Amino acid sequence: MQYRRLGKSGLQLSALSFGAWVTFGKQVGRSLARDLLAMAYDHGINFFDNAETYNNGVAETLMGDVLADLRFPRDSYCVSSKVFFGAVDSPRPTQRGLSRKHVIEACHQALERLRVEHLDLYFCHRPDPDAPIEETVAAMDTLVRQGKVLYWGTSEWPAEAIAEAHRVARENYLFAPVMEQPQYNLLHRERVEQEYAPLYDTYGMGTTIWSPLASGLLSGKYNDGLPADARLAQPGYEWLREAVLESGGDRLDKVRRLVPIAADLGVSMAQLSIAWCLANPHVSTVMLGASRLEQLEQNLGALEVVGKLDAGVLRRIEQAVA
Repeated sequence: MQYRRLGKSGLQLSALSFGAWVTFGKQVGRSLARDLLAMAYDHGINFFDNAETYNNGVAETLMGDVLADLRFPRDSYCVSSKVFFGAVDSPRPTQRGLSRKHVIEACHQALERLRVEHLDLYFCHRPDPDAPIEETVAAMDTLVRQGKVLYWGTSEWPAEAIAEAHRVARENYLFAPVMEQPQYNLLHRERVEQEYAPLYDTYGMGTTIWSPLASGLLSGKYNDGLPADARLAQPGYEWLREAVLESGGDRLDKVRRLVPIAADLGVSMAQLSIAWCLANPHVSTVMLGASRLEQLEQNLGALEVVGKLDAGVLRRIEQAVA
């Protein structure tokens, strides 16, 4: 495993991390979750990502139970949560958003579900137009000073809102956001590469990127149709299937053009796509999701592919997805 600093902070995260989105508590039960986290940890992964809204808190409860069962030393791994959407269906106004009330209460609830005394990383899951940024920054600062959160950040915030959060923190001597969690992959690049470009040097922001395979599209599994056992074919994932397969007719064409590049390198499509994300120096960690042990094991092999991405290969990739 390789380890990278989370932006300008001193925190060292594994270049590959493991997340619970759309799998824990649905496709993945307790036994498999235990095996997946054990495999990830044994391969050097030290960051496990979660959120209050993932399966309405069930994903955090499952991860917390498994982490307690595995008994990893608490100082050997990092765990995260995110706040905004709430942990119940149809949340009431005080059960969602980034008000001081919900930010702090959601943190306490996440600590209880994850069975830890502090969150290593805590993200504002989306910007909240109904909560002043000053209030949210102050709430996060409170949690950091109480020792309940070590590093806080944002997820899918516009660059101007992140800059405003830094201004508020600087002028009021508060802890500022350290990291952003954006979607980033070969088919979704503009925010990380262009919009956030000024943030890396100005504020030293790190990134914990999600969906490196575009919800499986970049693995090539959908090149010839929708497999019956695929996540997007399962009941309850209609919204994700529409977003991945039915938005933009040229996406599959781009993926198919990557196939010969992966074949020439002797690697899987998934490994190629994950390695491409790792090649970006502004990526602190690439979050993997898996519903099978063999899937996780193969994706971990992406670390060995990064060295094969020379200028010529990167140029071919750019031409394929242009």
